[in-house]
Parts: sequence; structure tokens; C-alpha cells
Amino acid sequence: RYPHATEIFVNGVWVGVHQDPKHLVNQVLDTRRKSYVQYEVSLVREIRDQEFKIFSDAGRVMRPVFTVQQEDDPETGINKGHLVLTKELVNRLAKEQAEPPEDPSMKIGWEGLIRAGAVEYLDAEEEETSMICMTPEDLELYRLQKAGINTEEDMGDDPNKRLKTKTNPTTHMYTPCEIHPSMILGICASIIPF
Repeated sequence: RYPHATEIFVNGVWVGVHQDPKHLVNQVLDTRRKSYVQYEVSLVREIRDQEFKIFSDAGRVMRPVFTVQQEDDPETGINKGHLVLTKELVNRLAKEQAEPPEDPSMKIGWEGLIRAGAVEYLDAEEEETSMICMTPEDLELYRLQKAGINTEEDMGDDPNKRLKTKTNPTTHMYTPCEIHPSMILGICASIIPF
């Protein structure tokens, strides 16, 4: 009856269909980023299969990543393609570390970053449909490249300089950004002495 409708699944159980999946996914993502829905809830839109899956069951391995703003937000002033983690948030965290507030409700900490939507958790299922940027610097280079600015830099004489991969010109948009590139390997791999 609805050939172009997207099927909605919650923990693997089909609960209905929706005619405007892009709007639905954006609304549900927004509610998760604003902490109306728990941050452990995983949201996966599979465009090819016309499915939107919501997972909230226990036992899923998740890892944190920085959130990349997907649309211009006049409320916060964060532009599309920028990290939700702003210098203001970082400065507040640094100030909090230097002199902890007397009132515990004024404390930001890790939970505050999650509430602000600056950090989100991905599970393996959601990672499959995410375009993850390795560093915030790479995100900036991507934005410059999309604006038509040449971003190639000279290697110079430093043989130990980090090699940067070239941005794929067909990449539409990065969704999250790694907190640190080594986190893609997981906690077990990061403790192996090389």
C-alpha cells in the first residue's frame, strides 16, 4: 500500500511505517542529543533497505565520539559541519578542573558534554551507517575543500610529520568525529605496547 514508506523497528520488532523518514530520523536524533531520549539508544537509518532501526536493548558495546552538527542551528549558533563541542564548553571544563564549583549542579563534566549533545555514543550497528572523521582538523580541511579552497600542504623537510589522507571528494558529510584516532581501535588495542 505504501511502496516508499520506511519501516520502523524497535529492538528488532516492526512497529510501523513512516512516509517522511528523513524528518523522523532528524527529530529522533535531535531528541537524543537533547537528552530527552537516553544517549545509549542507537538510531540506524538504512536508506537502501527503507528501514529505521531503534535499539535500546542491553549488551551492545558502545564508544564515545564527538558530534558534528548536521544542520545550521540558530539556537546555539553552531554551523553545519562544525563540532558541537565549542571553545566555550572546553573553557568551562578547564575552569571546572582548575577550581571545582561548590554547587554540584553547576558541574559540567562528561555527563554535561552528553547533555549538551557534544558527545554521543555509537554502537557497531550505528557505526555502519556513520561517516566518521578522524580528527577535528580533518573536519576543518574537509569544509575548506568543499568550499573550493586548496588544502594540500607541503611535507617540507620533516620525515616524521603525520601523513594526512586525502579527503574523498564524494563524501557528502561527516556525521561524528573521533575523540582521538586511536579510539577507533578500541580500549584493548590501545593498551598494547608497540
